[in-house]
Amino acid sequence: MEPVTPRQTEILDRARRAGRVDVDGLAHEFDVTPQTIRKDLNELCERGMLQRVHGGAVLPSGIANYAYDARRQLAADEKRRIGLRAAGLIPDNASIMLNIGTTTEQVARALRQHDGIMAITNNINVANILRAAPAIEVIIAGGQVRPSDGGIVGEATADFIRQFKVDYALIGASAIDADGTIFDYDFREVRVAREIITHARQTILVADSMKFERSAPVRIAHMSQIDIFVTDKMPPGPVLDICREHGVRVEVAGEGSTTETAAAALEDGPGGHLE
Repeated sequence: MEPVTPRQTEILDRARRAGRVDVDGLAHEFDVTPQTIRKDLNELCERGMLQRVHGGAVLPSGIANYAYDARRQLAADEKRRIGLRAAGLIPDNASIMLNIGTTTEQVARALRQHDGIMAITNNINVANILRAAPAIEVIIAGGQVRPSDGGIVGEATADFIRQFKVDYALIGASAIDADGTIFDYDFREVRVAREIITHARQTILVADSMKFERSAPVRIAHMSQIDIFVTDKMPPGPVLDICREHGVRVEVAGEGSTTETAAAALEDGPGGHLE
């Protein structure tokens, strides 16, 4: 599947802000023909990112996530940078758990050169990424395999996770609310993610900035339960305040930026824990 084009990304941004986009308005704004915009909308709808309506398109229902292959294409470079930054926080000879998600897949890709890693996951894609790495032991959870994305979910999976206590949990999410609540779509997946957080000494949340603009129905956790938050842009003010209040370390993996950017934003606040 071809990557989402810059124009299609901008169309998605407009749809997220307004809830709907119109063919004629987009054609005028981008100075292209209505046929070109219809083609863009049709491609975005095929990926599950929009739903077609008469004269335009709307955002999909907030109770269903984008198709998995579409999510891989969305904010792909941002997720790659987040994956590199998060992997850089993991020392050799550590034990880790990684949950389901396209961003945790990027963390796995960046971990392949590490030594002495024991990786436990309920994500078939992560297991496939890591299994050929010579110095990584991969343990995959049992349970029901979700056909849409290769995620392993359910009570049996949660029971499996309870056997372990690892150094780091690497958690992805579908949405982050202004009050610091972290959400996903499938309650079975969320149940496993909660167990992963409970059975780790440190929790690293990996989520791109688009997650601040999305909604999802099932609560995973709160930002106060996170130790390190790796993202691609500075979080919105309310979320940044929560990080300050609870000592959450923020790592900004934006292009050309460093963690010092986030540290500068928090250096005047109490309890800041950024390096």
